[in-house]
Amino acid sequence: MLKEQDKNEQTITEEAVDTASNESAAGESGSVTYEPESTDAASEAGTDNAAQQDPLEELRKEADEHYQRFLRTQADFDNFRRRSRLEKEDFAKYASMKLIEQLLPVVDNFERAISTSKESQDFASLVKGIEMTFRQLDQVLNQEGLAPIEAVGQPFNPELHQAVMQVESDEHEDGTVVEELQKGYMLKEKVLRPSMVKVSTRG
Repeated sequence: MLKEQDKNEQTITEEAVDTASNESAAGESGSVTYEPESTDAASEAGTDNAAQQDPLEELRKEADEHYQRFLRTQADFDNFRRRSRLEKEDFAKYASMKLIEQLLPVVDNFERAISTSKESQDFASLVKGIEMTFRQLDQVLNQEGLAPIEAVGQPFNPELHQAVMQVESDEHEDGTVVEELQKGYMLKEKVLRPSMVKVSTRG
């Protein structure tokens, strides 16, 4: 009985030794398998860096496109500003062309009136020619929006009238325009020249 028990204990001990040996071998084998996992992690990190670089490159390209578009827009604006300045200068230079073109017939009539009066020495014809030419001139100016300012008999208005003298008068209310020394004119809604007037005052 003791010999069988010793054999059983020896068998158990050998099995334990074999099990420990197998676990040790398995542990060593497991440590070797970790190396490929570490290599895969490094590869994934490299892929992540490449993926991060692509958006940066796209942003650089987009920024360059915006900058080029800005340069083109700036050039277009500079050209527009240059054209506008030239057009403005040209307009200011020839703004009176239409009016002068309308006044040329008036100038022609003045020349004819003067020439005819020199030849005929007819004063009455000269006056008649001048009156006709003046009406023609007045018509052209009215078409351009020029109108005389009413003054005599009107209450004095500092926006329309320029008082150069005050006169005592019992026939007019105080501050009434009694005489016009120089006619004033309105150009559409703007005072071109105020009327030069005498204003009444009560003594």
